[in-house]
Amino acid sequence: MTGPTPDRPDPVSPADRPDPTHTTPPGDAGPAGDAGPPVAPTGRRSGLRNPEAAVRGLGAGTLGLEALVLLLAIQPIRVVGGHFGGAAIAATVALAVAAVLLAGLMRRRWAWSAGTMLQGLLLLAGLLHWSLFGLGVIFALVWAYALHVRRVILG
Repeated sequence: MTGPTPDRPDPVSPADRPDPTHTTPPGDAGPAGDAGPPVAPTGRRSGLRNPEAAVRGLGAGTLGLEALVLLLAIQPIRVVGGHFGGAAIAATVALAVAAVLLAGLMRRRWAWSAGTMLQGLLLLAGLLHWSLFGLGVIFALVWAYALHVRRVILG
């Protein structure tokens, strides 16, 4: 239980509390004539408590979604897309595994560069099947947006 109780008095007397109806206009000094110490900027450009973790989560989520889409795309591409040979399936699975591994390594600074290289490899896998190129374009754009958000948040 918090607050004053009959056996425990309030630690702050009502006279010490500020008047909630009185507001000091910005730039106006208080009753002592000084405006107080200047407030230093916190250095954070975003309102996030931990912007590094938020950006890591964005990168990991993007790579995780990419891995899931790559794995789930194998069967529909095989059925609808025509010839989707063993090399294309192996490349798709390898790219999905690499995306999952990179998603787990987003704490490392080099993981962002490796994620960019992964997008390039997916675009190159388009030589094996045209649908992989389409997925590569989509995820390259998503990754470019994630890099943009990272640059905006972390500066």
